[in-house]
Amino acid sequence: MSPVFIIVLVVVLVCVLGYFGYLAEKKRREEMAALAASLGLRFDPGPDHGHDEEYGHFEIFRRGHSRVALNTMSGDLPVAGRSCRVVAGDFRYKVTSGSGKNRRTHTHNFSYAIVELPFQAPALLIRPEGMFDKLAGVFGFDDIDFESEEFSRKFYVKSPDKKFAYDVLHPRMMEFLLANRAAALDLEYGRVCLADGSRRWDAPAFRRQLSFLERFLELWPEHVLAALEGGAGHGS
Repeated sequence: MSPVFIIVLVVVLVCVLGYFGYLAEKKRREEMAALAASLGLRFDPGPDHGHDEEYGHFEIFRRGHSRVALNTMSGDLPVAGRSCRVVAGDFRYKVTSGSGKNRRTHTHNFSYAIVELPFQAPALLIRPEGMFDKLAGVFGFDDIDFESEEFSRKFYVKSPDKKFAYDVLHPRMMEFLLANRAAALDLEYGRVCLADGSRRWDAPAFRRQLSFLERFLELWPEHVLAALEGGAGHGS
């Protein structure tokens, strides 16, 4: 087999794979556009270079460089009986390592969903506990523990307001989160972001994640919501 034939074969294979990749992306965008329309949301497949500035309080949108949001669905939806702004879509960033001939740039893509609450709330981070969290616990950097040993073992929880965390993460909420192992839930400045930072979702997955966020917020106790909506601040 001649070198020229091998080169031609490689080029043809790359073109074929690229074409099928293009078709898959086109189908995914069409399905996301249809989902957005069914929910009464706007859909913009183009790049949004201001997303990381608007939502930069979430660590997940501050990683790497060349950051951009794509395939964005946005608008207002009724969530837990309240009208909330919803933004969901894909996010891409790049990480460069090494130098000279060893310089490498890797592209990372993931999907996210954000619900903007109609009131402010204390910060709260809930995510599956990892190996480094367990190591940190050995050195005294513990997360918030709960009566449920299983929940405390499987989830890392952090908040400057422990009472708020305990009120939100009541037994029914813990059961819900244990039964529906989600990606990280990050509450900052009255916005709840759901993402794992590593995977893109298809259209049905976006619907499931939005439903998950709605159920998560529905399970907040009424006395907590009343205090937050009244502007009294939690625990006052």
